[in-house]
Amino acid sequence: MGQQSNKIVKRRRRKQYLRRKKALANQTSPIMKKSKTDEAAAKPAKKAAKKAAKKAMKKTAAKKTAKRATKKTAAKKTAKKAAKKVAKKTEE
Repeated sequence: MGQQSNKIVKRRRRKQYLRRKKALANQTSPIMKKSKTDEAAAKPAKKAAKKAAKKAMKKTAAKKTAKRATKKTAAKKTAKKAAKKVAKKTEE
């Protein structure tokens, strides 16, 4: 019978805990709760922040591709110059 009484005790303790938890949830201070107007005001700000972040990402991506292109063209120019020098030396 010890096991059965343990189960009953556990159930009682759980019920008491849930009651306390429910009571605490009902007594939460207004600071903790957000009103619907606060949430509605925050939504446009969040959307604007997301748009700004997307624009920034696009700009940085564009800058990176531009840098890569300039690096490639600079590398090609130096390679052409080096090839010309080698060609002149081989001709002489």
